Amino acid sequence: MNELSGLRAIRSVGYVIILCDDLNRMKAFYKDIFNFEIEEQEEGHWIAFRVGSQFLGLRPRGRSYDGPPVPAGSASVQVSFRVPPADVDIAFQTLQEKGVDIIEPPTNQDFPHRTLFFRDPENNAIEIFADIHPRESAAESSGVHRVVASH
Repeated sequence: MNELSGLRAIRSVGYVIILCDDLNRMKAFYKDIFNFEIEEQEEGHWIAFRVGSQFLGLRPRGRSYDGPPVPAGSASVQVSFRVPPADVDIAFQTLQEKGVDIIEPPTNQDFPHRTLFFRDPENNAIEIFADIHPRESAAESSGVHRVVASH
């Protein structure tokens, strides 16, 4: 066995599954708010959305190892989606238009991220973020950045 075998061979996250109490409500949220396309589903058992090269899955809570439902008002997971810098603000506008409750509006953090936080119907924390760097002062949506040279 070499040093990069077994668990050390992991190179990426293949997919994330969110455990749900109301699968249909969560399906509607991720489909309608994000416009994610359903890649596969088995009605009432699971749903897989394609998100770039990854999958975001939803399945009902109920397996022996799932544990009890999360207490009301608590998140069980934070899911973060990366976008180009200007798209954080565009996402904020879209979420407001769709009536989604915002936890924290677009904010430049002390670390090099611009973030936006809100919750899904089961109180999971959802983040839309962009990498920002001190040299970037402006950006167009969809990844076209204008770098401003420092003097």
